[in-house]
Amino acid sequence: MIQGAIFDMDGLMFDTEPIWTQVWEPVLATVGVAYPHGLANAVRGTSGKSMEAVISRFAPGVDAAYVREQAFALVHKKVQEGVPKKPGLDELLAYLHEQHIPMAVASSSALDVIRTNLANGGVEKYFGELFTGVGMAHPKPEPDIFLKTAAAMGVDPAHTLVFEDSLSGVRAGVAGGFITIMVPDLVAPDEFAKEKAACICSSLLEARDRLAAGELG
Repeated sequence: MIQGAIFDMDGLMFDTEPIWTQVWEPVLATVGVAYPHGLANAVRGTSGKSMEAVISRFAPGVDAAYVREQAFALVHKKVQEGVPKKPGLDELLAYLHEQHIPMAVASSSALDVIRTNLANGGVEKYFGELFTGVGMAHPKPEPDIFLKTAAAMGVDPAHTLVFEDSLSGVRAGVAGGFITIMVPDLVAPDEFAKEKAACICSSLLEARDRLAAGELG
């Protein structure tokens, strides 16, 4: 029996990944560095020190902490204008709510960005817990943020859904022992996701339908 559901945010609930893709070039330009091809894909789903390590790998010598902070600030500025919800989000949240399944957000984005997106999307009412990976010692792909969220919800990971679009998020969900559902956004599932995820859905609406059909949990 499903006890709870934990959602990633960027690229899963809201179409924010194009924003993240666009911020790296102008931010790096402020420190005199040309955008290195592949950075946007490599940092997707990371946060904190994990994100800084990726930035340093792609742009050696830059102040990775400064670049990360500036990227988050620019993203926050852009999301104030509103970001489209991903197809099927409202239907999935309504279904889980009707089933009395508690929900939480565990995202690599900053807490103010999470709150802004939820409020702009009119879905904040569904979520009892909000957690950010920013500042966590072991962010995704480690399972810490999901385990912390599950503990706050009082649910067993083995009976808790994790919805993710990123490969690092899928690895985190699987490592934590969650029922991990991948809904790919800009990055296709790799062999690990295909083998270890509970299922790979083309949309949140498909995820809702498969849950309603009793195929998960």
